[in-house]
Amino acid sequence: MRNHLLSSAIALAAALSTPAFARPMTEVDLATLKRVAAPTASPDGRWVVFQMTTTAPETYKRTTGLWIIDRKAKDAAPVAIADTAGHNESSPAFGPDGFLYFLSDASGKSQLWRVDPKAGGAAMQVTETRADLSGFKISPDAKKLLAWGDIARECTDFGCDAKDKGALVGPGSGRLYKDGTGFVRHWDQWETPGTYSRPFVFDLDGGKARTARPVDAGLIGDSPSKPFGGGEELAWSADSRTLFFTLRKADRDEPTSTNLDIYSWLVDSRMMPVNLTQDNQATDTLPTPSPDGKWLAYAAMARPGYEADRQIVMLRNLESGETRKLTDAWDRSVASIAWAPDGKSLYVTAQDTLEHPVFRVDTATGKVEKLKATTEAFEGNIGDVTALPDGALLYSRNSALAPTDLFTRDAKGKVKQITAVNAATLAEFDPVEMDRVQFAGAGGDKVWGIILKPVSPVQKLPVAFIVHGGPQGSFGNSWSTRWNPRLFAQQGYGVVSVDFHGSTGYGQAFTDSINKDWGGKPLEDLKLGLAAAGKQDAQLDIANACALGASYGGYMMNWIAGQWTDGFKCLVQHDGVFDLRAMAFETEELWFDEWDHGGPWWERTDPEKWNPVNHVTKWKTPMLVITSEKDFRIPYSQGLAAFTALQRRKIPSELLVFPDENHWVLKGANSVQWHQTVFNWMGSYLKK
Repeated sequence: MRNHLLSSAIALAAALSTPAFARPMTEVDLATLKRVAAPTASPDGRWVVFQMTTTAPETYKRTTGLWIIDRKAKDAAPVAIADTAGHNESSPAFGPDGFLYFLSDASGKSQLWRVDPKAGGAAMQVTETRADLSGFKISPDAKKLLAWGDIARECTDFGCDAKDKGALVGPGSGRLYKDGTGFVRHWDQWETPGTYSRPFVFDLDGGKARTARPVDAGLIGDSPSKPFGGGEELAWSADSRTLFFTLRKADRDEPTSTNLDIYSWLVDSRMMPVNLTQDNQATDTLPTPSPDGKWLAYAAMARPGYEADRQIVMLRNLESGETRKLTDAWDRSVASIAWAPDGKSLYVTAQDTLEHPVFRVDTATGKVEKLKATTEAFEGNIGDVTALPDGALLYSRNSALAPTDLFTRDAKGKVKQITAVNAATLAEFDPVEMDRVQFAGAGGDKVWGIILKPVSPVQKLPVAFIVHGGPQGSFGNSWSTRWNPRLFAQQGYGVVSVDFHGSTGYGQAFTDSINKDWGGKPLEDLKLGLAAAGKQDAQLDIANACALGASYGGYMMNWIAGQWTDGFKCLVQHDGVFDLRAMAFETEELWFDEWDHGGPWWERTDPEKWNPVNHVTKWKTPMLVITSEKDFRIPYSQGLAAFTALQRRKIPSELLVFPDENHWVLKGANSVQWHQTVFNWMGSYLKK
């Protein structure tokens, strides 16, 4: 039940001593810590390259470059391999020819470049397209390039002067969206009908890309899908003859559909792409061909319209077309898939009781085994799993106490940390400790949560009670650049978070249990969880607490304001739903709102049951409201309405609006302002 860890042990992995004058971590630290991502390994496993983003503390301007590690070198340290001043290099990938390929904007556009990591020297530009490249994959025989970007449907090359301007019909500035358009706006941008994320194949000749051909002939939609799809949705076959790609069809039903399909396309033929998953109207994604070319592993959901359904691993015989459910007996939802080099097993990641570990799946039997190691560096949030030729795994890892670094785990389970890019900065911070809390929640079900707090002699700590979004999500043992529990703890708060009914990592039934019950079991869990945390840790002063949350967590702040009126000294509501009726008509991805509440507004059996707007006459707790003008998931009008209710009822309240952010606050300076505003608000009520 209890997992007591010091941040120094987690973050540094070895012998960095605590400085004589430690200090609290600040919001500036969070915004400026280096960010590691996208690790890739050379075909022989010797070289590891990753992208690292740095942020200038004076301007908060971010730049990204590439760094390389020689795994055979003693005491190897990363060195820059592509880090051009004033430009960004990202998305590294080794080709079978030994070259390192990557995206760079050095030419003024996002294009593909390559460099020989052994010979060194200057990088060479591979593509010169009219449109920007969003991503790419080199074929296993190094003779072809798969690349994708936002390109008008009428273009047969990678970019063109499109005659169809979509919604911009002129002569004025108005957008005209015709009947059956589908998405009018999505996530944080207005749609341009006729322009989609589209994949193209190029021939590679002498290090140059030539003769682009569209992959999606006859199809209308986004591949990879928007807004968050990437290279995990496209793959080459082992023999370089076939492409597998995931596509979301664009039509009038798109805002209510979670149907993604996987297509195959013979590259050198005139055949149309073939839909391999046509019979499943739910999500099919993560196409991952086996090393011997005989099998295609992929992830599939079963229920159309439900974005948080369980993703199971499917295995398709590419010769016969026979498909079977490989992990149907395992009650977890896979997030990533990688083949072992011998093709006898898969490595997958999945949320599992506050952690996000790696599992091995036997391809013959479907047996699932959680991989273990003899160090805490194999706990937390693991991703970017790559199987290396020597039997080792390359992976990224972060935790609630430390940001992302890279590690390897050898075939015997021994873990080695190969980057520690923030070690010196982390060593400056005051120590923080983390515990788990387990209790009987709604209906007597087992519910989990976490506690983070500063290592402090103070007898009583004010509490930051953070509620996660989703609602199908988790605030477990992982690092966040937005809602970071360690940062709150470093301000002198005991941080408590509860994975209420609806959270992920506890089986699909637990995730499903929030359906049509947004304000029921989750609120009961939160009440019981805060009490359990206070009982477990007497240092937590749960009577001196502020509750905070975003998205569904923001909804819960509005719901708590009318249902748990004596629980908190203050509330922080970020991008939260205030009026479920307005939300049903204003949000862009209708599927999640309609699934969770029982269909369109006019079909719901009791639509007003969990609607916060109906209880504003009971509101009395001071609330800080935060919203963003580019948030199309929960439009800023919801935040304005909540603030209006607070002001009209003369409840102490503040409103923070970001004109240049979406559902998330991502820009460095905005992140600093967000945290300073939140900390000032909390401190005025909890630290008087």
